[in-house]
Amino acid sequence: MIHRKLTLAAAVVTATALSLTACSSGNAPAADLTSVSIMAPFLEAQPPASDGAVQKKLEELTGKQVKINWAPNASYEDKTNITLAGSDIPQVMVIQTKSPGFVKNAQAGAFWDLTDKLDKYPNLKTTFPDIQKNSSVNGKVYGLFRERSPMRTAVMFRQDWLDKLGLQAPKTVEDLYKVAKAFTEQDPDGNGINDTWGITIPKWGALGTNSPYDVIEEWFGAGNRWTERDGKLVPSFETDEFLQADRFIKKMVDEKLINPDFATFDPTKWNEPFFNGKGGMIVDVDSRVSVLVNLFKQADPNNFQNKVGFVGNLVGPDGKLHAHPTDGYSGFLAIPKASVRSEAELDKVLEFLNTMNGKDVAVLLNNGIENVNFTVQDGKAATVKPETPEGKAVSTDIKSYAQLGMNVAGNQFYPVKQPSDYEQQVFDKRTDVMAEDLKSAVYNPAAPYVSATYVAKGAQLDNIVADARIKYLAGQIDEQGLKDAIKLWDTSGGDKVKEEINKLWQDNK
Repeated sequence: MIHRKLTLAAAVVTATALSLTACSSGNAPAADLTSVSIMAPFLEAQPPASDGAVQKKLEELTGKQVKINWAPNASYEDKTNITLAGSDIPQVMVIQTKSPGFVKNAQAGAFWDLTDKLDKYPNLKTTFPDIQKNSSVNGKVYGLFRERSPMRTAVMFRQDWLDKLGLQAPKTVEDLYKVAKAFTEQDPDGNGINDTWGITIPKWGALGTNSPYDVIEEWFGAGNRWTERDGKLVPSFETDEFLQADRFIKKMVDEKLINPDFATFDPTKWNEPFFNGKGGMIVDVDSRVSVLVNLFKQADPNNFQNKVGFVGNLVGPDGKLHAHPTDGYSGFLAIPKASVRSEAELDKVLEFLNTMNGKDVAVLLNNGIENVNFTVQDGKAATVKPETPEGKAVSTDIKSYAQLGMNVAGNQFYPVKQPSDYEQQVFDKRTDVMAEDLKSAVYNPAAPYVSATYVAKGAQLDNIVADARIKYLAGQIDEQGLKDAIKLWDTSGGDKVKEEINKLWQDNK
């Protein structure tokens, strides 16, 4: 019933958007914009207070009354559909994903096409063209993307184990195998018991979700979800490199170098084997490095510095670095035509967003208020100690206000000062490693394009291959079974998806 209601809501939005087309193209001068309405998700138990310090500072910096309709993050997509189907539509909306509903509404004219409008605003002209392209819908920009670090892939390992066994940090996928084998077979914890394994992987089977499987497949050269072969885009799982990578992973599973419960292991417990001395490595985002360091620090504040080591992406069998990035954004801020009726009004809203994307507001949304919850030390934001009630309230509120941050022209806020010199060194190394790997990033070339067939049945199509991949790695089917599943993807609608994606790709070259 809920799905039916949301489908009907989408239909209403489409009809509304089409009915507004005629009145949305005028260029009459707009009255001064004194207030701006925004809908955004909140992440804490309660939304920020409308008279809180951050809200007041935001209105001071923008010179506008900012009316924010906060909605719970857990039900935000439902709230988005309901809002768009109603009559009280905000001028700016945080859109969390390029969902089928958003795509349909955008293509029907419900949101302003900003493709040719952003470059005249200095803070909205992006310095990340690849990310802006990824966030587009078939090459058209319907929102200001919310930038997130595009390169975050890292291999974390027990540094104390590596040192005990006299090993070097891995640089290649072959090194990864050798370290995993040593961590499994050479008693790295010195307890005389065969009770360790090399790599811990949690239950994470979905395709194209930056899982350890996706990462290793890209290291082997399979591409990032899609890849170009012989002048056409093909899914990564239809490449020889995909099969080579999965053979490599299966070899480690068969040799018990990966936790035996990888298909069912609870992702919320991913840190535990590493911390408890069972699993020696994790392939995940680099922010987990600092989380692991902190776990050891809490356990022994005087002896935590030699427990966690890390590197970035690994060189593949072809001798090349195919670094695995994310799409580089987490949703965007879109402008509905139902509430912003003319080009002149649109200009006023974009001027407001240009101010929002400047340094002063970026600092407010991401760091807070200087001398209330943070101070600037060595170019970094250090938490005010002791924390005051006012400072605590600001620090809590910015977790939600950060959802309004775009940073399309680069981060202008202060990086957080780490608690100790060692932790600062780890953070700085993370930053440097990711920046270097970004030079070798292999993006998904199909990210901007939306196949109608994939919108309709993409989830069920992908499950065919995702389920087969896990079954193959677990030994429940052989390689031919995996290949058969890939063929089934094609015949179940995948061939049509490839046809549509390639047409869009060619049309936008």
